[in-house]
Amino acid sequence: MAHRRCLHTLSRQATALISLKTPAPSVSNLISFKTLTRTQHQSHLSSKLGTSWSTPWYHSRRFCSNKNDDDEGDGDETGESSGEEEDDDTVPELLREYTVEETEAEAAEIGYKVVGPLQKSDWVFKPYEPVFAVVQIGSHQFKVSNGDSIFTERLKFCEVNDKLILNKVLLLGSESQTIVGRPIVPDATVHAVVEEHALDAKVIIFKKKRRKNYRRTKGHRQELTKLRIIDIQGIEKPEKEKVAVAA
Repeated sequence: MAHRRCLHTLSRQATALISLKTPAPSVSNLISFKTLTRTQHQSHLSSKLGTSWSTPWYHSRRFCSNKNDDDEGDGDETGESSGEEEDDDTVPELLREYTVEETEAEAAEIGYKVVGPLQKSDWVFKPYEPVFAVVQIGSHQFKVSNGDSIFTERLKFCEVNDKLILNKVLLLGSESQTIVGRPIVPDATVHAVVEEHALDAKVIIFKKKRRKNYRRTKGHRQELTKLRIIDIQGIEKPEKEKVAVAA
């Protein structure tokens, strides 16, 4: 803006001189006169205030509407420090190699145990039984019966068609009795099969700070595991009543 004002003043002076039909001074002479007056002003200030003020007191400002500069400014608003970068030496969980004991301990903490792959002779789809259970997987609880399918957060150390044993059973119920755990029912298990590893629907995260030219749009899809419940053990199941068919 300062350069633009200088050009406007020079153009006005030039037009005034041309209108008077007098030879206009060159731009180099005007610039040299301007620098001369500035140096004289600096020398006058230095003679009054000392040598520490002999350096130029003015500074140039750069105006730019580049997109990269805007992004850098938005990064400062979000609180990201660009000066110091922290060294992250952590290994991703998927690339880390676990021992057998570590996998069993972590799976037991979540609430399941991997038995092995599903065999062709295994009978998965059984007839419905009037028995239900409340199981805990991670930090979520599910009410299930045999034949139900549930979606949980992605379970590690298991693949599709693996048989699982869900051992954190909080409650068992049937037509004749109810067993409540404290907090877990002993000797109660729920058998399941991993059917699919999938992704949930996309969730849009939009952030905005008004009057700050700050907008951020991100999407997230949660990783899920689909389980099929095949059996509930630990409670007496009612026997099927035989219905006599009249001939």
